Amino acid sequence: MEDVTKSAESLNISNDNGASESSAPAVIGPAPPPPGADLSALFGNLPPGALAANTKPMTVQETFEEMNKHPLFMTSLPSDEDNEELAALQALAYEGTPLENAQNFKEQGNECFKAKQWKDAKEFYGKGIAVLVKADRERRDPAFKAKVEEEKRKREEEARKARDKGDAKAKMEADLENVKAEMPITAEAKQDKEEKKDELSEEETIKQEASLLETLYCNRAACHLSLANYRSCTLDCAAALRLNPSNLKALYRSGRALLSVSKIAEADDACARGLEIDPSNAALKQLARDLMAKNEEITRKQRAEEARLEKERRKKTLKKAALEARGIKTRTTDDPPSMEDACIQLVPDPLDPQSELSFPVMLLYPLKLESDFIKEFRETESVGQHLEYILPDMPWDEEGEYDRPDKVECYMESVSGGLIRVPQKASLLRVLSSGKTEVVDELVRMFVVPKGAKAEGWIKEWKEKKSGEKK
Repeated sequence: MEDVTKSAESLNISNDNGASESSAPAVIGPAPPPPGADLSALFGNLPPGALAANTKPMTVQETFEEMNKHPLFMTSLPSDEDNEELAALQALAYEGTPLENAQNFKEQGNECFKAKQWKDAKEFYGKGIAVLVKADRERRDPAFKAKVEEEKRKREEEARKARDKGDAKAKMEADLENVKAEMPITAEAKQDKEEKKDELSEEETIKQEASLLETLYCNRAACHLSLANYRSCTLDCAAALRLNPSNLKALYRSGRALLSVSKIAEADDACARGLEIDPSNAALKQLARDLMAKNEEITRKQRAEEARLEKERRKKTLKKAALEARGIKTRTTDDPPSMEDACIQLVPDPLDPQSELSFPVMLLYPLKLESDFIKEFRETESVGQHLEYILPDMPWDEEGEYDRPDKVECYMESVSGGLIRVPQKASLLRVLSSGKTEVVDELVRMFVVPKGAKAEGWIKEWKEKKSGEKK
């Protein structure tokens, strides 16, 4: 007691006024070495130079790189596969039974799901599914069953050997077991009891694994739904429903995914099955309302599309009838030109049989390799009317050969491949209904050349070209 008092007094230092002044707080355990002390005495088992190597000052970047080698501080996976710490940490995830490992993955997935980290949660759930699926596959494999039986036999053999090496009491117990073994009914009853116990244990494990697998599939389906992976969502829901057809969450999520891709009938089936199980389920009732709204929207769109198609069909029918009534020949090729929305049509109302026909017309200037496009050339109009506003001030007409309609002549190719002169005052209907021309790919083509020798030379060249093609 006196020693304790002295130790306590040694912690108080009296000042000049007689008052005591507390020293630094007492340190529990060994006191730290003073600055500059030799640390080799504290770590005598280390090889020479080890302390100097480990206490070498490092830069911030070197410190970061050193920490990044440890799995707990890694910001990315290493490129090499020689990291033993990482391999050991990864192996811990599969250290227990399949049921324990899958449960662990499920809990990690749940944490990520709560944080709305859908991709990470999906990966954890997927790992749990893989563990349980593999366990089930191995359990059904005859080779795996044989391996389990062999391990069981070895354990029994080791237990027998241990009994043989035991003391007198153990030998007496072994003799008693042998006596019981000689009794057919009692020994058989004991064996049946032990086998039944093992079977029940295995059945309970299988039941728990199936329940956990169902949950994992359903949870991963929720991740897929949040990530808009609708097909993967329906596949996981189907897997969960194979394990438990009454899983309301799987039915709901499957219905949501199918609704998102406008598969109304399939979504309605999943929703109806869920409501049949639980008519008061709020989520399923909301899904049913959303299905009705989506179905009405789709119905409206279908009706609008049907009306549009019917309108297009009627327009084509009326156009075809108008062309036949006027005796205008038409033909299509395998490579029609791109004219956007330009086409033969009835104007001003395509659905009125009394409307006029309008044609896209291409004016070609073969001697200048130029062209002009007229989107709507009505059947009652003449080519001269259009040339009056097109020809003046042509930038490529340096010689002034095309500056007035009376300086040019117009031609069209005939059905036989020749050329037909188009009077500038004649209506387009008169030219097209003569039976000598045709409209190819809904486009009327006219050639414009200067009058006189140039027109004659171009016509001669045209005929020679066509003769060469016929040969």
